[in-house]
Amino acid sequence: MPKKQSTIALITDFGLQDGYVGVMKGVISNINPSASVIDISNTIAAQDIFQAACVLNNSYNYFPKGTIHVVVVDPGVGSDRKILCLKTKDYLFLAPDNGVLSFVIEKEKSSSIREVTNGKLFLPRLSDTFHGRDIFAPVAAHLSKGVIHKELGERVDKAKEISLPKPILSPEGKLTAEIIYVDSFGNLITNVNKEVVDRMKIGTERVSITMGRKRINGICRSYANVGDNEALAIFGSSGYLEISVNLGNAGKVLKLKKGDKLILGN
Repeated sequence: MPKKQSTIALITDFGLQDGYVGVMKGVISNINPSASVIDISNTIAAQDIFQAACVLNNSYNYFPKGTIHVVVVDPGVGSDRKILCLKTKDYLFLAPDNGVLSFVIEKEKSSSIREVTNGKLFLPRLSDTFHGRDIFAPVAAHLSKGVIHKELGERVDKAKEISLPKPILSPEGKLTAEIIYVDSFGNLITNVNKEVVDRMKIGTERVSITMGRKRINGICRSYANVGDNEALAIFGSSGYLEISVNLGNAGKVLKLKKGDKLILGN
C-alpha cells in the first residue's frame, strides 16, 4: 500500500437534511485539503448495521487502492464500544466495532485490526454523540496524509461479527433462501449467489422460485426479458439473486421484505 492515500469514502446513516456529513468533510479538508472525499451512501437506514455492512461489502473494492473507507453507522456512540481500523492488502477501513466490518473481514483473509486510541489524531474536544466529526473524520484525514496504521493504537485479535444467513439445501434438493436486503428500487436481494445455484445442477432457465403463493420460473439475464410490471429473478450487480419487478417496486408489488423466505427448486 502506498504511504500516502488521498481518497476517503464515506458510508453513514446521517441522511441529507442535516449538516453532519458536510461537517465531517470540513474537518477532513482542514487537515488535508487535497483529500478526495467520495460519498458511497449517507442514507443508510438509521442505525441499520446490517445494511451498512452490505453496502460496504458490495462497493469497497471498486475504489482505488489505498482508499480509506469510513463507516459511521454507530448506535453505540458514546459507550465503551471500540473504534477499529482494519488494514487489508489494498484498503483501510475505519468503523465502530459493531459488526459492520464483518463481511469485509470474512472476504479479506490477509488483514490486521487495531483499536483507534491515539487521541493526538482526534479533535481537541470530543462530544458524546458525534464521533464522526471528532474522531472518524480527523483520523481518516491524518491517514490520508501518511500516518500509518500502527500509530492508531494496539492490535486487536478480532472484531464483533454479524453473520450473513446461509441458504439451506434440503435432502430433496430444495433450497431455502432469504431476502437479506431491499434496495432503494425495491429489488429484493437474497443470500443466494450464482455459485450456489450452479451447485444445485439446475439450469437457470429451469429454476423455480416460490415466495408464499407467488412463483417465478427461470432466472432472467435482463429486466427486458419480461413485460412491464412483471416479476422476475435476476443476478444483480452484487452477484446475488434478486427478485425484481420490471419498471416497478418488487417489495411493494409482491409484499415481501427483509427476512422473508424463498424456495428454489425444479
